[in-house]
Amino acid sequence: MPDLRKSAAIVGINEHPTRYAPDKSELQIQGESAIAAIADAGLTKDDVDGLFTSSTTVRMSAFALADYLNINPSYVDNTSVGGGSFEFHLSHAVTAIAAGRINCALITYGSQARSGGVSVGTGGVGRFGRSALEPSPDSFEELYGLTTVGLYAMVAQRHMHQYGTKPEQLAEIAVTMRHHAGMNPHAMFRNPISVEEVLSSRMISSPLHILDCCIISDGGGAVVVASPEVARSCRNAPVWVLGVGEAVAHQAAGNRDLVYLAAKQSSGPAFAMAGVTHDD
Repeated sequence: MPDLRKSAAIVGINEHPTRYAPDKSELQIQGESAIAAIADAGLTKDDVDGLFTSSTTVRMSAFALADYLNINPSYVDNTSVGGGSFEFHLSHAVTAIAAGRINCALITYGSQARSGGVSVGTGGVGRFGRSALEPSPDSFEELYGLTTVGLYAMVAQRHMHQYGTKPEQLAEIAVTMRHHAGMNPHAMFRNPISVEEVLSSRMISSPLHILDCCIISDGGGAVVVASPEVARSCRNAPVWVLGVGEAVAHQAAGNRDLVYLAAKQSSGPAFAMAGVTHDD
């Protein structure tokens, strides 16, 4: 495995402050975050020669965003693998920089999932649902009403059966995430919650309660990743990327090992590249 440690660094970031933006387009949210992240790095948009983004509503979103920002990148990446797309983008940006293809990468995300009335995983059509003309990748599960939350609930049920995981342990995840949100002034919900509150909240798909489920919001963000040469001239101290890894497990549920996670497969190469272990 190639040693990419410290071949690229994060030098600028931005988190869009809004969580409800019916007055903004997805491109506008991305554009505002991009300009702010570039400014945070002490660079200009003309320094960007690599653009990495993904969208649920904008076709060929890298081209659209480049046009919106009036930039001409020599490298674009539209990898779309759901919520993990942008971790993939960071990996791809580091690899492109290490290969000498680019010197400065811009990674962006923007969404109007809340104001647009998202219905992911419900089999609906429309702005955020699956188009009636777009075939489902799964003809045996989604067709019968399996939602995104339902799929994760099946994974949780299997994990509980196989490893003896308790609902209280799953609830600790929601409690921890809410604790982190309490430190973010832009978070939708900042008040702390308890394990008892999670377990007493409305059941959505057993064993997942409403407080176990991801909050749907508008918003976005951007990250600037640069080569060592560019990083040295940036405003902030560089945050070096030590290791990256990627993997794809499954989208369907009926023909796979539900507790086999891509996170496990991808963590091995990332740890190896960084020269660390779980114990570290």
